[in-house]
Amino acid sequence: MPPLKTYENNATRQAAYRRRKEEARRLERERKGLPDLPPIPTIPGERRWAAMITEATALLNTVLQERETYYDDRSESWQESEKGDDFQERTDNTRDVLDALEAIDIA
Repeated sequence: MPPLKTYENNATRQAAYRRRKEEARRLERERKGLPDLPPIPTIPGERRWAAMITEATALLNTVLQERETYYDDRSESWQESEKGDDFQERTDNTRDVLDALEAIDIA
């Protein structure tokens, strides 16, 4: 015996699929704390972009704090070695990226 049809035709089945996918995208945006996308894709999502930049700034701040703690926990001979200098240079580069990110004014 064939299974019962859930949808009367392919169009209604496809429409239900699109609704489920859109609902999944909406829930993911809510979970990440992002605002809804603009209704027309050509309109910039300024609030969404600002939220993403804020999140990236927070992540880079965390990276810098952890790197500074790691550096401070190493011995003085390690800090003065070539490895320590390379590590500090990468930390400074990360700080430069954070400064550039904070200079972006999207609001």
